[in-house]
Amino acid sequence: MKHHGKIGHVGRQSLSLLARFGRYELAILLCVSVLSGGVWGFVALADEVTEGETQSVDESLLLSLRNPADLSDPLGPVWVEEMGRDFTALGGVGVLVLITLGALGYLLLARRYRAALFTAIAVPGGILLSTVMKMGYDRARPDLVPHEAMVYTASFPSGHSMMSAVTYLTLAALLTRVQPSLRLKAYLLIIAVLLTLLVGASRVYLGVHWPTDVLAGWTAGAAWASLCWLVMRWMQRRGQVETEESWSGTE
Repeated sequence: MKHHGKIGHVGRQSLSLLARFGRYELAILLCVSVLSGGVWGFVALADEVTEGETQSVDESLLLSLRNPADLSDPLGPVWVEEMGRDFTALGGVGVLVLITLGALGYLLLARRYRAALFTAIAVPGGILLSTVMKMGYDRARPDLVPHEAMVYTASFPSGHSMMSAVTYLTLAALLTRVQPSLRLKAYLLIIAVLLTLLVGASRVYLGVHWPTDVLAGWTAGAAWASLCWLVMRWMQRRGQVETEESWSGTE
């Protein structure tokens, strides 16, 4: 009986390892798919925008969110418009800097020093990429409706959309790599995706971006976050960044 018990224990351990290996490989496949799809989607969308192929769709979608009798009035009651401003602020530089600093503080207190260093490079790097692309394409802001928020840069890609995707998705991806609980991993990713979607949608609602600007920001930001996740996983396998297995050993 004792011998059979040992065999059963070894079998359960083997099945657990196989399931874990399969989950990790599936995660890598999904990240590679998001990365390649995001890059392809952004390039294709940028090409269409540059040629003016999306202009009619952009205009129709933007106008659909306004009162036809008064284009200065976004659809919905006043409190919806105020919520739009609140959501768009979640993609502002000041808010994103505070959130990134908070995440860095969390990693430092948890003694994930190398993960904190990686985060300090990954998030600003994505934001810098967003700024460079915006300057390169230099697309004009929508002029069909009055802007409900202050703007002072070019339109494509949406800086708020891309920076929020870069920050929230990258932080979620990196934090899940040092978090052993599958439930908490899912929670972090869901919150990050929700925040990213709300910020992007608010930019169109407030009339400060064309819908394709926002879509481009989402695709580029998601691709960057996926790249960061893959790089961090590679560095963890090489022992250069703390792993989730070492979480329980940190006090």
